[in-house]
Amino acid sequence: MLQPVGERSRQAKVWFLCFCWSVVLCVAVLLANLFISELKPNHAWGMAYGIAAAVLLCLVAAWAVRRRIMGFASRFHFGTSRSWLYLHIYGGLLFLLLMLMHSGFRIPQGPLTLSLWILSIWTVASGILGLVFQKWIPRVLASGLSTEVLYDRIPSLIAELRTRAEDLARRSEEPVQNFYAKNLQESFQKPRRHFIYFWDITGGIKARLQRFEYLRGFLSADGFLALDELEDLYRTKLELDAHFTLQQPLRWWLLAHVPTSWVLLVFVVVHIFTVIYY
Repeated sequence: MLQPVGERSRQAKVWFLCFCWSVVLCVAVLLANLFISELKPNHAWGMAYGIAAAVLLCLVAAWAVRRRIMGFASRFHFGTSRSWLYLHIYGGLLFLLLMLMHSGFRIPQGPLTLSLWILSIWTVASGILGLVFQKWIPRVLASGLSTEVLYDRIPSLIAELRTRAEDLARRSEEPVQNFYAKNLQESFQKPRRHFIYFWDITGGIKARLQRFEYLRGFLSADGFLALDELEDLYRTKLELDAHFTLQQPLRWWLLAHVPTSWVLLVFVVVHIFTVIYY
């Protein structure tokens, strides 16, 4: 069930305030630790930070599990998706803070602990980057494009556009055929990245459509109509390119974030095991 906008806004503020107070509490405990004793991973204080970080990491990872049992979780009121998302975001940030407190804000020397330290920073940093992507990219796509498409469908849709464009050009008069062969044929072959879409999605498309205007003065009425149809096909192709350009970083982000997150969890388990038994 979707929550009202006001309720979602209130929930977001509550989670943010809880996160801020949690950071304040961590800083207060850290200052007390520094006043009372030295900050070391194998001291009682450092061990407490490490345990808290490990618990938080498990809760953060539980969000991925919850997503895969969404029907079961909803049926038994196992928290809302938005609440688990906030836990994933803010819990991950607190995990990094507690991990740094556990390590004494120093780079570890051992291979396992150094790997844990690097993986923790990488996982949280990539998570923040993914959050930015997920907030920004859909908004850019919705504001500047008239088409909506799933990333996996882009190659097949472009193949359909290429077939229609080639058939149209073949049936058109010679200036249109030459224009298609010289300016458009290569573009219709496959999805193409244009980095201008990251900062000017509509301007990048308009700049490429301007080449059609020069040709109009040399065409008959039938050629004019064919050129208009070809321009519509090309505009659709450019919008698919924009989707391809902007949605691809989301795919790359998943590859950068998700596998390393599970590797981090495994390393934490190994680290706990070595601390307990060695």
